[in-house]
Amino acid sequence: MKKFKDLDCILLIDDDHVTNFIHTKAIARANIAAHVQVAETATDALAFLTNSGIFSTEEESDLPRPGIILLDINMPGMNGWEFLEAYARLTTVQKARIIVVMLTTSLNPDDELRALKSQDVIQFMKKPLRPEMVAELAQQFFELQSETV
Repeated sequence: MKKFKDLDCILLIDDDHVTNFIHTKAIARANIAAHVQVAETATDALAFLTNSGIFSTEEESDLPRPGIILLDINMPGMNGWEFLEAYARLTTVQKARIIVVMLTTSLNPDDELRALKSQDVIQFMKKPLRPEMVAELAQQFFELQSETV
């Protein structure tokens, strides 16, 4: 199992239960020691990041800080684009050391261009998430602290 500095949690933001299950398994198969937090709405994801709403009863120190956010575009209510607008307004402390990856089934090249124009999105990836994709993100953006067999 690999432990990376500042990668205690990976936040999945997707409204599809099956997709979240598959992506949770892909993260586990990547052999990375990180908690997986699933938010089925963008609103819940913002609540998690700001310790508000359904997460307001948690002590801030009890919630793992995500190092990676995997964000879907098409969701009911607040979509991925609207999430990014709200995310941009968060404090630098709330966004500290978090990388945002747009993870989607969209084949529209305009979506990729729009995502990469965002100052917060570092990568645009196609679903489904695979273990090697997670491992590559971890290795590229985080420092390896330890590795156990």
